[in-house]
Amino acid sequence: MLEQLTQFFQRKHAPEAPLPKPDAKLALGTLLVRVAMADKAYLFEEIEQIDRILAKAYDLNPIEAAKMRATCEKLAFSVENDEDMAALIRDSVDYDHRREKVEALWQVVLADGITDEREAALVDLIEKVLGVDADHSEAARLAASIP
Repeated sequence: MLEQLTQFFQRKHAPEAPLPKPDAKLALGTLLVRVAMADKAYLFEEIEQIDRILAKAYDLNPIEAAKMRATCEKLAFSVENDEDMAALIRDSVDYDHRREKVEALWQVVLADGITDEREAALVDLIEKVLGVDADHSEAARLAASIP
């Protein structure tokens, strides 16, 4: 019995379920998280904005959106290439909706009131992979800055 108790307390944690294979929805969530983390400060305002974006985009309630974000956070640490995530969106979503995704990315960048160059550079990279032209990208950024 003592041996069983010792083993119980030596366990670090329960094994985690494998991560789902990303689709366009998870790719967007993952990129939103990656953009928020690009400046090495993942703030409450950014998390809250990500949850709002996911809830609105995919008709989720707040709990469902938070669970989706949690999955996307795990994916964000396992993804090696932001371009692959953006390509999933590009290949699955029409142009008008890709522009909306760019606006969502800018909403996360602007959520904490500080536009960090690392966040902006990552959004620029994602925009290019998504195939969103410069004029539409600028319009998306301006739309995101209007409360």
